[in-house]
Amino acid sequence: MAPVRGAKKRKRAEKTALAPSPGLPLPPLPDGGDWWDVFFRRIAGRLSSPSLLLLASPVLIKVQSRVSPCFFRYRQSSFPREHQSMESVLMMSRKTFDYICSLVKKDLTTKTYGFRNFRFGDKTILGVEDQVAVALMRLTSGESLQNIGMWFGMNHSAISNITWRFIESMEERAICHLKWPSPEEIATIKARFEKIYGLPNCCGAIDTTHILMCSSAQPNSRVWLDKENKNSMILQAVVDADMRFRDIVSGWPGSMDDSCILRTSGFYRLCEKGVRLDKQMELPGGSLVREYIVGDASYPLLPWLMTPYQEQGLPAAKAEFNKRHKAATTVVENALATLKGRWRVIQGELWRPDKHRLPRIIFVCCLITNIIIDMEGTPSKEMLVTGNHDLGYKQQLSNVADDNAAKQRDVLSQYVSAGE
Repeated sequence: MAPVRGAKKRKRAEKTALAPSPGLPLPPLPDGGDWWDVFFRRIAGRLSSPSLLLLASPVLIKVQSRVSPCFFRYRQSSFPREHQSMESVLMMSRKTFDYICSLVKKDLTTKTYGFRNFRFGDKTILGVEDQVAVALMRLTSGESLQNIGMWFGMNHSAISNITWRFIESMEERAICHLKWPSPEEIATIKARFEKIYGLPNCCGAIDTTHILMCSSAQPNSRVWLDKENKNSMILQAVVDADMRFRDIVSGWPGSMDDSCILRTSGFYRLCEKGVRLDKQMELPGGSLVREYIVGDASYPLLPWLMTPYQEQGLPAAKAEFNKRHKAATTVVENALATLKGRWRVIQGELWRPDKHRLPRIIFVCCLITNIIIDMEGTPSKEMLVTGNHDLGYKQQLSNVADDNAAKQRDVLSQYVSAGE
């Protein structure tokens, strides 16, 4: 009689687990060496690890056909060779890094419910500096959690947990670095704008940029489709003359235009109520000019928001105003371009974006940018990223103009042309 079907069980093929690559033994430190040197040699030294090179070769890994092609991309990622120092890796000085560590140290070392130590692939426990560096590398590189995990021999979930503990701590501990300026600071900002751009009583510049996201399968995902048919989130920023972020708004979908984002912001309500940008300055001749910021033609012309003239064939005075106005708005354009250049996690499509967490990522990136400026001064030309921060997006236009704002703009145009 034939055997009962299924009585003889097939022997399942054994699955070979991929073991994490062990960390390399670090060479002795030179005299005076410290954590800064150890960490850089840890991440840079893993490039030559035989086990890492073996793990990075798709030819030598036997996997079943159902494994995603992304698996190979993660396994082939290695630490970028262009970095020659920790400063180039973390995009900041040692002094700034130490200050950030001091801000978050308590939160990263407090043992709460569910607390656990994170370890590198060689079982070394991550200290505060290690955790901050890992989180910063996630933000500056824009690499996936899997790729960064490969650099350190760590699980991607550990990288995610470290990054979010850091972000949550910075939101609370570093909030003082992103705030509307005090009256004394406003006076300094206005003096800077007049000295550099010749615009009196100017308190800042405003612009928006799109943060691209992966496509979503959620029912309301079409609301995130912008006019260029890309999934994106809007960041609105007001910056001072040193490219320090003074007010930001993020979280709104890319389908909204600049004017709409402005009107839904708390910044707009405060300015309309006269809580912000309400002081007046008397120009030679007796004309009064209210405090204002400058913005491009996508914004409405308001008493506290000066936009350029849009007509053709402008007279000399108006043309001169537009020239100075354009130069002043360049400061926010460079600030946003540099923000995206430094924090590549918000440049291009994010890995597995979370529409609830993304605004928090953006906020912390702006926070740390301000800390770098506070600690190291205005970015040098070598550190600036210039060019179009919103490449592929057309210039929006607004035809809304307040009558009093139009009169004030004319006064400003006469003032700047008289100074020529």
